[in-house]
Amino acid sequence: MRRALRSLCRRRRDITAQGHKGMIFSSSYFSTTYPADVKIVEVGPRDGLQNEPVLIDTEVKLELIHRLADAGLRSVESTAFVSPKWVPQMADSKDVLASIQKKPGVAYPVLTPNMKGLQSAIESGATEVAVFGAASEQFSQRNINCSIEESLERFRPVCEEALKFNVRVRGYVSCVVGCPYQGAVSPKDVARVAESLLGMGCFEISLGDTIGVGNPKSVAAMLDSVSNVIPVDQMAVHFHNTYGQALANILLSLEKGISVVDSSVAGLGGCPYAKGASGNVATEDVAYMLEGMGVETGVDLESLVRVGHWICEHIGRPSQSNCGVALMGKYSRG
Repeated sequence: MRRALRSLCRRRRDITAQGHKGMIFSSSYFSTTYPADVKIVEVGPRDGLQNEPVLIDTEVKLELIHRLADAGLRSVESTAFVSPKWVPQMADSKDVLASIQKKPGVAYPVLTPNMKGLQSAIESGATEVAVFGAASEQFSQRNINCSIEESLERFRPVCEEALKFNVRVRGYVSCVVGCPYQGAVSPKDVARVAESLLGMGCFEISLGDTIGVGNPKSVAAMLDSVSNVIPVDQMAVHFHNTYGQALANILLSLEKGISVVDSSVAGLGGCPYAKGASGNVATEDVAYMLEGMGVETGVDLESLVRVGHWICEHIGRPSQSNCGVALMGKYSRG
């Protein structure tokens, strides 16, 4: 029996990797294919900073955006065209978007929840915008004072107008696993909202675990339901790391064929509706995991870690990235 167990352990350690239309890890017992290339959508300048209590200078925001693009990120969500009454941190959205020194091949999407926001964004040079819905009825009612169906009807003219100006629209769905008010969210509800956004012309649907309660089992059920109504290559995932499950959920999503992952440098941001929520999964941690798996991201990890360290010094808070903390110490010693 012991000999058999030792043989089993040796065979499980005999893992090989090769890149052929994806990263393949195989042994006698399993074979899993991952995407060969993953696009990381960096949401730090918008989602990461929007709830910071102290207003951040426009120049600091611009420097953050530029440094993230220089680190190799291909999509940097830059700001939100929302009412400064509700989100004071985004009051300089016009100045931010109009002043970005854009790099070829990099997208700079912005959040535009309504027609007024869209018009301001287009005037400021937006070429990609995002709308933000919810799969939870109670979340929708409490946060934007309307039903899910009413919110979708509000987004329809925004999408139509954006497409007239050849502006791409990304759709966000929040509370795809759980809601701080109603608890568990049905995968069918997520699929219904995602399908509606796709039907409005959104090129991609980002599925957000807003309060970070998902685990690989609940996330798998949700992704399976959504993939029944929209193509996997038009799905993205957006996980919060409240309970430390984000990387596991991202790995599961990659196994499902998803190749777009949202994250925030240094783990900036957080859900104001979940006590103790630690915020978005850190871009450094995602990039480190993918690099170790041999999955291409285009990101220079050392540069990214230094960006995370820099912005945390500016806003006076510690990095929430395990990788960032570990590697910054290594780089500093070197």
